[in-house]
Amino acid sequence: MTVLADTAVHDEAATSTDRASELISAMAALPAGHPSRPALRDRAIEAWLPLARHLANRYANRGEPRDDLHQVAVVGLIKAVDRFEADRGVDFSGFAIPTIVGELKRHFRDRTWSVRVPRRLQELRLAITAANSTLSNTLGRSPTVADIAAHLGISDDEVVEGLEGARAYNSTSLSTPVAETGTELGDTLGGEDAGYEAAELRIALGPALSSLDEREQKIVTLRFYGNLTQQQIADRIGISQMHVSRLLAKALVKLRGQLEAIA
Repeated sequence: MTVLADTAVHDEAATSTDRASELISAMAALPAGHPSRPALRDRAIEAWLPLARHLANRYANRGEPRDDLHQVAVVGLIKAVDRFEADRGVDFSGFAIPTIVGELKRHFRDRTWSVRVPRRLQELRLAITAANSTLSNTLGRSPTVADIAAHLGISDDEVVEGLEGARAYNSTSLSTPVAETGTELGDTLGGEDAGYEAAELRIALGPALSSLDEREQKIVTLRFYGNLTQQQIADRIGISQMHVSRLLAKALVKLRGQLEAIA
């Protein structure tokens, strides 16, 4: 009974594939503007959906939701249906499979990396992962960098570069605990240092002060570096407190203009 059931399932799958192939051939035989073509296209896509789902399932358990992978595979299937040319002598499945797989690989390459890295490193990571799995089975142990390099025909440095680049695939939350005291990863990162801004202002202030005349420079220096009041400054340089106020205001306007011009 089991053999008969398996045979029936196989025959049904073969019939379904034949029917799907007939739909593709019928659609391809029609000119682009034929009124029957859109309906045939929809039926052909629906008929080949099992292939798309099957290929998507091969990439499951890699950190991406299965439903998302199915949608990506369907996009690849639609592209295959729209681009297929029957007169090239290639079966549709032979054209659709690499098209769908390419769409799935592109999804993993472009959408699942936490930090964008060059495509070369992304492909190198995939090659190293596959080599690691193969060599673990054949060697009976975890392969070394030299083992992977020899298997892939690349240098040890390239393997190390690929392993370093692979760290960008997954990110770590700043809320991750890093100590039993409850300290989180984010707590160990440095914050913005206000001293940098003050240092930049001090550097810019030198040329700005040189634009003032000698008396203006002296008043600004006594007020902001000597911490003297306007009356104390007036007594020291022998002018009225009101005159000091006017000169100080004038000097500050000049300084502000100089600093804004530099910024």
